[in-house]
Amino acid sequence: MAIMNQECQTTDTSPGRPVLEGLLSDADVRIGGDRPWDTQVHDDRFYARVLADVSLGLGEAYMDGWWDAEALDQFFYQVLRQDLDLKQMKRPGVLLDCLKARLINGQSKSRSKRVAECHYNLGNRFYERMLGPSMQYTCGYWKEAADLTPAQEAKLDLVCRKLQLRPGDRVLELGGGWGGFARFAAKHYGCEVTVNNISESQVDYARESCRDLPVEVRLDDYRNASGCYDKVVSIGMCEHVGALNYEAFFRLQRDCLKEDGLMLLHTIGRERTDLTADPWFTRYIFPGGQLPSLRQLTDAAEGYFVLEDFHNFGQDYDHTLMAWFRNFERHWPEFREEYGERFYRMWTYYLLSCAGSFRARRIHLWQLVFSPHGVEGGYQPVR
Repeated sequence: MAIMNQECQTTDTSPGRPVLEGLLSDADVRIGGDRPWDTQVHDDRFYARVLADVSLGLGEAYMDGWWDAEALDQFFYQVLRQDLDLKQMKRPGVLLDCLKARLINGQSKSRSKRVAECHYNLGNRFYERMLGPSMQYTCGYWKEAADLTPAQEAKLDLVCRKLQLRPGDRVLELGGGWGGFARFAAKHYGCEVTVNNISESQVDYARESCRDLPVEVRLDDYRNASGCYDKVVSIGMCEHVGALNYEAFFRLQRDCLKEDGLMLLHTIGRERTDLTADPWFTRYIFPGGQLPSLRQLTDAAEGYFVLEDFHNFGQDYDHTLMAWFRNFERHWPEFREEYGERFYRMWTYYLLSCAGSFRARRIHLWQLVFSPHGVEGGYQPVR
């Protein structure tokens, strides 16, 4: 995609350039270099903006066309693999953000609707083009798969096998997306599935795709779930729960699960506990989003569950995101007029920066299996 038309303002006189060049050199990234991960700066205001606002400034400057990299995913891999983000000064306001995160529930029932409205309700046709026929917006399982669709089917089957699903099982799914797991579990494992989801467009799609199956899709917050189920599953929703709600999240699942049941949690996670989230992502992609650490999850589950199995296959999210990006690129001409150039650059930045982050192993994809009291005789892990 061509750079946004603008008057080039680069004069190489910015006082911030030497500082940023020094930081990037630690990650073997050159400003004006000729390798795919090197940066090309088109506006000298870029340097001051990044040094002042760090992640937010870097992302917004990219959206504004102030800089580029031929391979943005490789740029982020280089930067994050060297922990370059940790060597920079914290952006202004980070202490205030930490205080707010401790005192204000950014993922309350009313606030949680923001991400559905601005992200998941973008349009089902857009997501169909990007995600492919599986309509899975979570990590595929690429162990024996070469393409996106079989990788997503393998992920769904992996979840079902880890949950030890049997015909007639009643399953509660919190989140649900476009109904892919519910459809798969009902069709291939003979289960009855109840889904709680707050995205109207996703719910409409899921109801239509599951119309001939024993699946009930409720337009409702996960916190309103009730009943007694053989299995409980949450795939890609925990990222929207928030640290102040983790214990209640596990308590609800325990209350809805039979004494001999199993619960599976599929979530992106980060290696360090932090109450704040990346400011660019919370502003433009996932309002209220927050990645949990393993300590946060296990602390919240204590007293409610026994951890039976832990599986990290975050490297597979790199493959998944690159496949989504190829689909997005291929179908972009269908959406260019509707969404515009700034959206294209925003979405490109989102997908490729995430791919680089997973490749650098700065963020991870975890599946955790829990039981209320420990599986008698031991739980047999599935891979």
